Amino acid sequence: MFGRNQVPGVGADEVPAEAYLLDVREDDEWAAGHAPDARHMPMHTVPARLDEIPTDGDVVVVCRSGGRSAQVVAYLLAAGRDNVRNLDGGMMAWARAGRPMISEDGGAPQVA
Repeated sequence: MFGRNQVPGVGADEVPAEAYLLDVREDDEWAAGHAPDARHMPMHTVPARLDEIPTDGDVVVVCRSGGRSAQVVAYLLAAGRDNVRNLDGGMMAWARAGRPMISEDGGAPQVA
């Protein structure tokens, strides 16, 4: 498997507004806080839901810190996708950059 530094990445402040943001964290992490326009697809469901991921346009994959999402990016690259990048530093970097977040549980959004 590819390492985190061997997949294409993008910084939190460089994610294009029109990018498809794919959040691969677990349900509880998603509920605590996520980007407003992100799509939730836990990492273990990606192979079965591959057809839901766009094959054109920018796809940016995110997890808590960038490790799981790097594995998903490596998987997608191996599956022939060339439009995917890892969100370097994950949702932790997203929050530090002051990017917008919402929660599903009514509380203040946070990175869990």
